[in-house]
Amino acid sequence: MRREGKSRRWTSLGLCGAALVAALAGPAQAEPQHTARTTPHWDVKQTGTDARLRGLAAVSRETAWAAGSHGTVLRTTDGGRSWGDVSPSGAGELEFRDIEAFDGRRAVVLAIGEGEASRVLRTEDGGLTWSESFRNTDPRAFYDCMTFFDPEHGLAVSDPVDGKYRILSTADGGTSWRVLPGEGMPVAQTGEAGFAASGQCLVSAGPRDVWLATGGGATARVLHSADRGRHWTAAESTVPAGDAARGVFALAFRDRHRGLAVGGDYRTGQASPQAAAASNDGGRSWRQAATPPPAYRSGVAWLPHGRAAALAVGPTGTDLTTDGGRTWRTVDTGSYDTVDCAPGRGARVPWGHRAPACWASGEKGRVARWDR
Repeated sequence: MRREGKSRRWTSLGLCGAALVAALAGPAQAEPQHTARTTPHWDVKQTGTDARLRGLAAVSRETAWAAGSHGTVLRTTDGGRSWGDVSPSGAGELEFRDIEAFDGRRAVVLAIGEGEASRVLRTEDGGLTWSESFRNTDPRAFYDCMTFFDPEHGLAVSDPVDGKYRILSTADGGTSWRVLPGEGMPVAQTGEAGFAASGQCLVSAGPRDVWLATGGGATARVLHSADRGRHWTAAESTVPAGDAARGVFALAFRDRHRGLAVGGDYRTGQASPQAAAASNDGGRSWRQAATPPPAYRSGVAWLPHGRAAALAVGPTGTDLTTDGGRTWRTVDTGSYDTVDCAPGRGARVPWGHRAPACWASGEKGRVARWDR
């Protein structure tokens, strides 16, 4: 989505729920063999770059990928102790805003921008080599986000062209792409678009369901497809819009029913009331959070294995919900743009709980792992 004048698109629990609530509710009790327990927190890692990392893919607690400005792609396979710069050769002018990884070797990265600036690249050898699999040739298109249902099938979305969002599809792991027919896509509102802020304006759950977050129009909507992007329905969220800087910036669906939406107004100093909502019916309806995050949030992710716990991140902090998005509590004030959690079981910590494989990233090369 254009940002700021002519280019406004550019700003564009394993850890068990009960254990997490107990850890945050008050002082922890000492346990045998472990005299000091810390509350859950972000453990910041040193990446060696100052790139802004808006694209993030959590594979496990040991392996993660991050992508961002100046064509930067980073990878760790040791829990963030060291990061390899695996940026594609000659990509320094590209703006990577989304990366999807299937393991430590296979990943697909999306560059955003008007016309040929929107590209897709992929690697099968941990970033040693990259191949370009898509380059947009339509000057009216601007691709924002992508998602994969499985290692073979995925979608990418462009801001509206001829009044409708354009959907790009792959059935071979990102090796080739084709534009889907637009007949099943609702007409976009005037000024409506997606936000390329965190790689989470297009998300999927299960083998066929996918959701698209919007802003910039009269209302902030969530579009849903149950057939991998061929036919869509639209629902209004409770997140305020009505301005090019406001709307839903990120979605997360635990399954085809339970979803979270976060957003607000990305401009520094602007209020973002009602900046979070939740759905229990697959996005057909949304309820406003009773206690939303206190400011704009650009990324959101469910914590693995907990039924109702999730994290939301933004430039002014991280918020936690343990009741499925009804109430949020700020647990960190560091700046992050996006957050992602791997679905695996996570690592067993000394006192017996499973620590989730959740990562966050953002400005000045900032990357952290959720630890406790």
